[in-house]
Amino acid sequence: MIFGTLGRYFFRRYALTTMWFFLGVIAIVFLVDFSETAGRMSGLPGYTVAGGLLMTAVRLPLILQQTVPFIALFVGMTVLIGLNRKYELVVTRAAGISVWQFMAPFTAGAFLLGILVMTVLNPLAAWGQRQAAQVESNWRGESSSSQSVPQAPWIRQISGQDDVIIGAQTILENGTLLVNAVLVHFDSTGHIILRQDADSAKLEDGYWLLKNVVERRPGEVASRQSEVRVRTNLKQDFVQQRLTAPETIAFFDLPSRIEAARSFGIPTKALETQFHSLLAQPLLLIAMTLIAATVSLKFSRFNQSRSVILGGILSGFVLYVVTVLVKAFGSSGVLPPFAATWIPVIVALALGATILLHQEDG
Repeated sequence: MIFGTLGRYFFRRYALTTMWFFLGVIAIVFLVDFSETAGRMSGLPGYTVAGGLLMTAVRLPLILQQTVPFIALFVGMTVLIGLNRKYELVVTRAAGISVWQFMAPFTAGAFLLGILVMTVLNPLAAWGQRQAAQVESNWRGESSSSQSVPQAPWIRQISGQDDVIIGAQTILENGTLLVNAVLVHFDSTGHIILRQDADSAKLEDGYWLLKNVVERRPGEVASRQSEVRVRTNLKQDFVQQRLTAPETIAFFDLPSRIEAARSFGIPTKALETQFHSLLAQPLLLIAMTLIAATVSLKFSRFNQSRSVILGGILSGFVLYVVTVLVKAFGSSGVLPPFAATWIPVIVALALGATILLHQEDG
């Protein structure tokens, strides 16, 4: 009963501290992202201050999701240092409660936070990313044709004798609407015979519908057409799987998207890596909490060692960087997705537990 009451108290302290950290991070991220958005897009014809605030709001979950590991690290350090300064951990130890027992509420809180990130924050982030792309496309309007080189993935279609490579600057509507589309046509010998630059390309049943098209052929003057249809044998499901970024797919939709991509013969490494990284999120936050404990459990009434705290922050930062780097290797196929996401987390958990064992149990 005593430990149950103490456990609830520690868990409540962890939850309240997490809430305040989230509120602070949300305020800072909102201000910084709104300033960056206003500076980058205020010159677009469709931009408004209200629209900038809305775009920042829908982008907020994605940015917040990337900061959660650091929030878990700093929450763990803040709570444990605060309990130490009030002698609460000293009394807890004196009552015969081991470090593994009184750390249980904090690791449980980190695990629940990871579950919330996986099941609530990630779907909001995926939805917000799609909405932000749509809003930005609407703002650009007629000025979109002056934008730089396409950034979306290129796809290739071969329909009869027509060999076409298609790219775009922005992909909308799950890949079926391309903004600032570029279509490069080749002949049977591999030479370019036509380039089409369109403000938009919409995938319809059996053809791409291009709007405001500039056509260029070798040795000829460029011509402009308001609408052009380009025959295609690509299906909407295939294009959706090929062009949709993993970050814009919610956690619950990833398994079905992976199976659909496999059925089309599309590489699924990026989707699998994203799925496993979300599954590993709760354990990653527990690892961050254990790292925080390794530098925060030593009793100090007034001043915690700055070098120890800095070491904890650097350790958490290194873990985060390694996780992101190895995730990139998994997405590119250099490493298997499962290994790329789970091995750094498991190693971090083992190291954190080992250091605590050495500090507390000798």
